[in-house]
Formats: sequence, structure tokens, C-alpha cells
Amino acid sequence: MTETPIRTSYRVRASELAGRNWLNTGGRQLRLEDLRGKIVLLDFWTFCCINCLHVIDELRPLEERYSDVLVTVGVHSPKFEHEADPVALAAAVERYDIHHPILDDPDLLTWQAYTARAWPTLVVIDPEGYIVAHLSGEGHAAGLDSLVSELVEEHTAKGTLHRGDGPYVPAESTAGTLKFPGKLLPLPASGTYLAADTGHHRLVELEADLTTVRRVIGAGARGAADGDAETAQFNEPQGLALLPADAAERAGYDVVVADTVNHRLRGVSLSDGTVRTLAGNGVQRLLDSGNHTKPGPEHAAAEADQDDTPRLLDAHLGTDALNISLSSPWDVVYSSALGRVVIAMAGTHQIFTFDPDTSSVDILAGTGLEGLLDGDGSTAWFAQSSGLAEDRDGNLWVADSETSSLRRLSVSLTGGRPAVTVDTPIGTGLFDFGFRDGDAGQARLQHPLGVTALPDGSVAIADTYNGAVRRYDPATGTVSTLARGLAEPSDIVIDAAPDGGEPLLIVVESNKHQLVRLPIPKEALAVNEGASQSQRPKTAVSSGPLALTVRFAAPKGQKLDDRWGDPSQLKISASPETLLVAGAGTSAGLTRELRFSEEVREGVLHISARAAACDGEPGGTIPDHAACHLYQQDWGIPVVLDAAGDAELVLDLRGVN
Repeated sequence: MTETPIRTSYRVRASELAGRNWLNTGGRQLRLEDLRGKIVLLDFWTFCCINCLHVIDELRPLEERYSDVLVTVGVHSPKFEHEADPVALAAAVERYDIHHPILDDPDLLTWQAYTARAWPTLVVIDPEGYIVAHLSGEGHAAGLDSLVSELVEEHTAKGTLHRGDGPYVPAESTAGTLKFPGKLLPLPASGTYLAADTGHHRLVELEADLTTVRRVIGAGARGAADGDAETAQFNEPQGLALLPADAAERAGYDVVVADTVNHRLRGVSLSDGTVRTLAGNGVQRLLDSGNHTKPGPEHAAAEADQDDTPRLLDAHLGTDALNISLSSPWDVVYSSALGRVVIAMAGTHQIFTFDPDTSSVDILAGTGLEGLLDGDGSTAWFAQSSGLAEDRDGNLWVADSETSSLRRLSVSLTGGRPAVTVDTPIGTGLFDFGFRDGDAGQARLQHPLGVTALPDGSVAIADTYNGAVRRYDPATGTVSTLARGLAEPSDIVIDAAPDGGEPLLIVVESNKHQLVRLPIPKEALAVNEGASQSQRPKTAVSSGPLALTVRFAAPKGQKLDDRWGDPSQLKISASPETLLVAGAGTSAGLTRELRFSEEVREGVLHISARAAACDGEPGGTIPDHAACHLYQQDWGIPVVLDAAGDAELVLDLRGVN
């Protein structure tokens, strides 16, 4: 791959910012002209997207460092129907502690004006109103830092840079004792409940009334410090798992916490509230950064079709857990069948395990490719798995949020190693969702975040974006609704009645900052509000050949890592598979010629691009011990074949004008 120049003389005027409303501006409706003289960073995001949440956190230091010259504008471009609700968007902006203006763009007007094709997409506009860079995906913080520094120097010299405060105005908080709680854990020995007080970056132990605070664990500020209950720090903790008494005694702690934004697992001793780090070095894990090999999509699909026999996984990442990278662990559960803590690793679309006895970290299922594919655990695809539960038979149930699906992992141990098969009782794909009960094959969810096994063998689902609790009955293969009208329920636990009566559900109603008890109704509801798909503009393309190019320019101070050949790669597949007759598969380089079937008129192109660069200057050698960076982005691009359609498709991994 040839080095791409960092800057050219090609200049494109930035389009106006159009949408329904603005948030974080004190009611002011901004125009791009109002930001002239500032460096503007447009962040196209949607609040369901884990990669978008990663970017929000990546940008915080940059925004602070350049606070007087840089204005970040979050352009919210919703994927799910619920995300177009302005009340839900306002809650998300508060939930994720976003300190920059947000443009609410439910009709994707600005998304289309800037030809965004993926979440997240970043566009840099210079102080004179010209676009200087398009970037997709995560990991661009260092490159943005160098680019902003260049722009500051250039426009200071030209006299076109205006220093001073930006247009951000904070909104009032809606939180109470809890702030956007994520997950809940019953503590049977004390009859209390441990809540992940996610927005306050702490854990709160509550009495049986669910409101009286017994104690707080964590200082309540973002951080990763170990220590006692008053000084320890978390960063948006989510999942909580209670170890069995014998395992807790051996380990020296009782509760495992998914410390999501810290990319760590933490251990909590209930006797004194002390917190320790169990796994994770605090550096976000990137796909393929471990010592395992992932098959390409075409291989995975073939394997899944050929053989449904459970296979033994050999995806051992090591026992030095504190030096292993994790990525947004969202939920945890102790599996009695495996004798390990199971982790929903939302950031890499995989299911991991952690052994408290050996500190071993392993991949249980998932290639890391985002999507929905069943079969052998080593070839299965997940998409931002966010909820876990184990049933009485040892099956693991997964709320797979981005595919709006309920997944089931059937696990067994042979010689101490797990064999796993994956199936999907509810859900069909990345862009399919809805609110429909009945036969599980045609039922629909919308971005579920939590799941629990009910005493009768059925499964309750926190159907988050539908504001509902749903039930799947494996015996009948049907779906029903237990409750609705909730504000983004994110977790469910069983509340065993102390007098031997009927158990209740405790639901974490995240957007109302509360926990609520609900009865399990004798007669569930049957809802049919239909099935939907994410509405994104289709790209009209010629049936072929279509020239695909992914632009990538290494940031200033970095060079492509070509020590072992071409450092870039494209993986391409399609839904349906028959859409492509040529060009699918995995190969080096960032260009590909695609040809489409004349029998299939539309579908989705799945494109995954990556490029590696290290500190160093173009034309020079990479110094020993140089820091290296992997840039990666996945696109799902709806296309429709048209004789007058485009013969070229250009995407930006890191395109700089």
C-alpha cells in the first residue's frame, strides 16, 4: 500500500448543519456560520452504538486540551426507532456525560449531506469552513491531536482562528439517588441489593425497599483506583456477578463487576467494601489483538452450514489477566456449568470467560465480526452483547442488543474445556427490529440489554428500546409481553417472595433512575406493533464492475507498518450472500472490484477495513519499541442495483483532504 499525502489543495466547503433541534446549547439553534473561526469536529453517532460511545470517551481529552479553539458537534443520526425520540436522546446525552452541542438529526439530513456511511464517522472542518478530513471508526484520537495542532498553527498564522469559549451550555440533571442504573444483583445473605449506579460511577447497596441506601462503594467520580469503599473508583460500571461461597473464599472477593469504560473486571469484598482489579490493563482491546485467529465471514458461514456439532474452543488468552486488554465488558454472570465468570464483551462482539481460581481469560464464543450467525461458538457472530443469564440446565442466554435478538449458548465441558453451540430463538439481523409477540421465529425485539431465567423455565428479556419486559417460552417457542410503558429497562432480576408466595420481578428502569417491583402476570399480553428495519438511504450502484476504494492516510508522525508486507486489509461479504458474484472474501489492500448478481436487486454490503501504522516518518524506518496503531471500521451499506448507479464507491477510514 502506498503512503497517502496528509494534505492536498483540494478544498470542499462544509454543508450547513440541518436537523430537528439542538441540545446542550441553552436553546440556541446553531448554524455553521456561528462556528466560523473555530476548528469544528462533527461526530456522527447514535446512542445504541458501542463504537460511538468509545469515540465519545476518546474525544474527552482532546476537547479539554483544545477547549478554546475546538468545537465538537455531535450529530445524532439514529439507527433504531426509539433513538429518534427527543426525550430518549436528551436522556442519552445526560447518561453519557456529553459536554458539547448535539444536533438532533432524526431524518438523517446532515448525515446525507456529509455522505456518512457508518457509525461513528468524524468530519473535521477548518476555521474557514472547509472540510479537511473524513474518518470512520475508533482509535483516531492521536491522529486528530496532530491534525488539530497543525490547523491551530496554520490558522493562527493566517489570522483566521478565534480563541474563546464555545457554544456548549450544560442541561440540568434529572438524576436522584441513582443515575441511570445499569444492572442489579440480589445479595441473598443480607436480603439487600447491589446496584450498578452507572451514571454516578459507583455501586450502591440498597435495602429490601429498593430505595434506602445501606452503603456506597466507590468515590462517585470517573477513575480506576483500587482501595476501600470511600476511595475506589469506577467508570460507568454495569454487570455484577456473585461468586459461590466456596469460590469467593478462595478468591478473596465476593462480587465481580464489569467496569465498562475502564475495560476492566473489578472484584468487591462485601465484608469491607474493598475493590481490586481482577482483569484488564485499561487499554481497549482491538479485534485480532489476542493470540487467536478469526476466520473470515465466508469461512464462518460455510463452517456453520456444514456442522452443528459442538466443538471444543481453544481460545486461551492467558493467565496474566492484569496485562490482557478487554473491551467494554457490559455484563457478567457466574456459570455453574463452567465454574467461571462469563463476560458479555460488548466492544468486540464476543463472549469471554474469567476463572477466579487461575485468573485465566478465554474466549468462549464469537469471532469478533459484528452480526448474527449461529453454529459452533468459534465461528458465531454477535453484535454488542449486553445481558447474560444462566438457566437451571446450564444454558447461557444472551441479550444481543444490536441484532435485537435473544441468543442461547449450549455449553458442556470435556476434559475441562468448553464445547459451545449458539442458536437464536428471537431475532434475524443487524437492521431488523420491532415489537411483535407470537411465534418466536417472527417475533421482534428492539435493542434488549438484559435477560434473566424465570423459575418456570422461560426467559424474561429487558426489551430496552420497546420499554417492555418480554418473555420467551422455550417449551412452546412463543414470545409474549409481561409489562410495558417502562423507561429503558436495562436489567431484570427475580425477587423471591420471603413468605413462599409468587415471585416478583425487579426491573432496573434506567431512564427513571429507579428500581421497580412488578408482578409476573398470570395472563401475558400479546402485542403486535409490527416489524421494522433501520431506515438508511440506499446507495444506487451499477451491477458491475464496482470499484471500491477505502481511503487511509496515516497521521503526521506515523507511517504505515509495512515491515511484514501490506499493512491493510479488506473483508467483504453481503446479505444475501447471492448479492455478490465476485469480490467477496478477505485480502490485503484497500481496493477491490465487486460484481453483483443480476438476479438480486438489493441487499447490504458488509465491508470491514483495517490498516496498521506506527510512530515514524514516511520514507524512514520504524524505531524500535515504536507505538503502533490499528485503525479499523465496519460498514453495512444498503445498496440497490441501478443501470444508472455509481460505478465507484469511496469510503474513508482516514481520508484527509
